[in-house]
Amino acid sequence: MVLGIGQMATTILILYVSKLNKIIHFPDFDKSIPVKLFPLPLLYVGNHISGLTSTSKLSLPMFTVLRKFTIPLTLLLEIIILGKRYSLGIIVSVFTIILGAFIAAGSDLSFNLEGYTFVLLNDIFTAANGVYTKQKMDPKELGKYGVLFYNAYFMVIPTMIISFSTGDLQQVTDFKHWTNLLFLFQFLLSCFLGFLLMYSTVLCSHYNSALTTSVVGAIKNISIAYIGMLVGGDYIFSILNFIGLNICMVGGLRYSFLTLRDNNKPKQPTDVENTS
Repeated sequence: MVLGIGQMATTILILYVSKLNKIIHFPDFDKSIPVKLFPLPLLYVGNHISGLTSTSKLSLPMFTVLRKFTIPLTLLLEIIILGKRYSLGIIVSVFTIILGAFIAAGSDLSFNLEGYTFVLLNDIFTAANGVYTKQKMDPKELGKYGVLFYNAYFMVIPTMIISFSTGDLQQVTDFKHWTNLLFLFQFLLSCFLGFLLMYSTVLCSHYNSALTTSVVGAIKNISIAYIGMLVGGDYIFSILNFIGLNICMVGGLRYSFLTLRDNNKPKQPTDVENTS
């Protein structure tokens, strides 16, 4: 949780300094900002806490497999909230990824109920956060930088209070390696990379869709799963788990191909253009 606070503080610092130096622009604070942003801050902190907790409870490959359930949830929420429609090929690709996730998760030999609960909560928070972020990134409103800045700004203090009440903050103050330069470098790097991950995710959603962002993340995470088989020492190999991972990859690559093909199709002229 404290790592999440560090990532929020890094986000606030980088974006505020960039705004002062006129590198980026986002609206100054006023009373309408919380209304415009709701419920993103709650989804944001829920995503942070559940993500970090589930990572600590599960093996890295199993964590990345269960994160695939973010994709159908994002698809469903985009249809309900944003009114989007997808082709049958896209839907089949999404459910191919989920089929692979079911096969892989069903053969997990290191079942952890608490870890599974937190990662599924993380899927829900991530899907809702992605869809609402897409909805609220209107340049006339908060814009992508405003969404990033005010999410972190509103939730850094409440997260610190939660961290204090759960004892996390006390554990951090008692930690003996704050004078270890290597650890300090890695901690600060994690804070910066957390900001970079959030920024790149928002940027991808800005130019594409929340669903495409989820699928691209799934393809990226497959490589982490493969690496986790070789390093880390907590992966228990089974043939079904390995097959499931590869099915996930096939579904993700098919989705990418269909999306690229659809985006490169020439647009049909409208009635006005035909008349002209």
